[in-house]
Amino acid sequence: MSASNAAVRALPEARLEDVEALSARVTAVRSEIGRAIYGQQEVVDQTLITLLSGGHVLLVGVPGLGKSRLVETLGTVLGLAAKRVQFTPDLMPADIVGSEVLDEDEAGGQRRRSFRFVKGPVFCQLLMADEINRASPRTQSALLQAMQEGKVTVGGAEYALPRPFHVLATQNPIEQEGTYPLPEAQLDRFLLEIDVGYPDLAAERTMLLATTGTGETPPRQALTGEALLAAQTLIRRVPVGESVVEAILGLVRGGRPETAADETIRRQVAWGPGPRAAQALMLACRARALLDGRLAPSTEDIAVLAHPVLRHRMALNFAARADGVTVAEVIDRLVGRLE
Repeated sequence: MSASNAAVRALPEARLEDVEALSARVTAVRSEIGRAIYGQQEVVDQTLITLLSGGHVLLVGVPGLGKSRLVETLGTVLGLAAKRVQFTPDLMPADIVGSEVLDEDEAGGQRRRSFRFVKGPVFCQLLMADEINRASPRTQSALLQAMQEGKVTVGGAEYALPRPFHVLATQNPIEQEGTYPLPEAQLDRFLLEIDVGYPDLAAERTMLLATTGTGETPPRQALTGEALLAAQTLIRRVPVGESVVEAILGLVRGGRPETAADETIRRQVAWGPGPRAAQALMLACRARALLDGRLAPSTEDIAVLAHPVLRHRMALNFAARADGVTVAEVIDRLVGRLE
């Protein structure tokens, strides 16, 4: 156990008044986001759940659905230093993490040479990785250490990233031309994979009128980076009942062909979610409970969050895909066993 985790474990459980106070602040955050994002409430809530849990987000959807706008709005509303990287096929790892440059100077008649590290855009609090799957797998993997450890290694030296640090990546469907599937190891670093769909009629009408006129009100800052860090600590103090713990373990282990009790799932799944999926589900359920002003999560939170937590952490075998089975159907089967 790390020192930071040990410190969290040593803190008392969250009090109801603390949860209610944070819930009120999150309500203000939601209101400000609503100035720029119309509809998509589930997408906004799941993104906030991820940030409150201290994780990273993968937003998946076709172009033009407001994914980039959501990330930019979050940077403003949460008061985070944000940077954006447009992922393209010619993007190199050094374009993200930074590189060493050779400096020369003359002092006392002698020429001295030394290397100086120039920080890349990853040195921020909120990194928007726009269209992440348009870059090569080598460049995609440049974010692995940063996402997992909050630091990067260049030239044998380690450089810590600011805190909090979150990657909000947008991805086009992999069926589109010019895209590369993300490596499984990197997918596992995203706490949630959030599907961004088309807005409903009412939301699209409101958006059409608001964004093509002159009366649109920009969002304002409603939180700070320090407050977000405090919220992430509070999330870890939210108590979890034994029944919820057992349900999370049963759901995750039930998705692995080696430990699944369901014969159908054993025949369909090539590889299932690992322990990081259970950790992600535990934190996300706590955060969702807090968003609703509740002191403890329930099995309903598990059912709601099962898809965004598991869909990118498991894969079907060839026979299942040939029969038209989808990962979503397998997750639905797992959630059904929670009843």
